[in-house]
Amino acid sequence: MMDDPVAVLSEAEYGRVWNRFYEVFDFRPSTSTSKWPAIKEPCASVTWNLSVLDDDPCDERLDRLVAVVEQGLTSCAGPAGTLLALDWQHTSYRFAPQRVGGPGQPAWPLSPYPDGDYLIFLAEDFRFGSFGHPWEGSLCLFGEELLHAVSTEVDRVLGPPIRKAGRANRAVS
Repeated sequence: MMDDPVAVLSEAEYGRVWNRFYEVFDFRPSTSTSKWPAIKEPCASVTWNLSVLDDDPCDERLDRLVAVVEQGLTSCAGPAGTLLALDWQHTSYRFAPQRVGGPGQPAWPLSPYPDGDYLIFLAEDFRFGSFGHPWEGSLCLFGEELLHAVSTEVDRVLGPPIRKAGRANRAVS
């Protein structure tokens, strides 16, 4: 178990984690639409468009989305698990999700909502997580357990997904 609920990744660990992320997900950062999605979305993945949040003046939908994703990640991490919170080309973290976000606890180190850069939450073994794409304006959630925990509620907040398993969702294409 971690001593502190949130720890900044050391430079060496930051490099190892990001190198592994690039390899496992074939990460291709780009603002060019021809290169999207920026990762190879796993078979067990669903991606939603975040544009519905543009017309959310009181941020009620955004707050609900963040809460649902955080709850799902926490549940999947288990009682003593840790997660990685990655902010592309910025400080990244390891944290204990059960020990953040509540009364008297530190805040989550990042948000699943990609507000200006790629934001990623990952299980230590990369089996589940989220990938927020700021330029596509999308959120990909992956891993059977996480999808089972949150996809119905995320559909309620954001509407039908744009992709499943990396393929365009026929219901919205």
